Amino acid sequence: QVQLVESGGGLVQPGGSLRLSCAVNKTNLSIYTVAWHRQAPGKQRELVATISRGTTTYLDSVKGRFTISRDNAKNTVYLQMNSLKPEDTAVYYCNARHVIFMSINYWGQGTQVTVSS
Repeated sequence: QVQLVESGGGLVQPGGSLRLSCAVNKTNLSIYTVAWHRQAPGKQRELVATISRGTTTYLDSVKGRFTISRDNAKNTVYLQMNSLKPEDTAVYYCNARHVIFMSINYWGQGTQVTVSS
């Protein structure tokens, strides 16, 4: 069974940085579009960033602060988050969707990011 395992969350002060990792096992990550989503308490889950082959997209509110990248050799996707704000506080989830068979779709368990002084 394919598993996505997120790590790197934690508590950080406003203006600080964190790097989230999403390690994928038992499949070739290069044939998936990988996305980071987040869900804050009482809010709907929102799409933060995606990476598919050489293309990346970002939520407007994180542009210029967050960077998504992938290391296919390590089967891992990263989300570098800089200049963090309290409104970035949420559980962050990694998602992998097959680029052709889009019904093949996997989620990680989530990692908590808390931005607070």
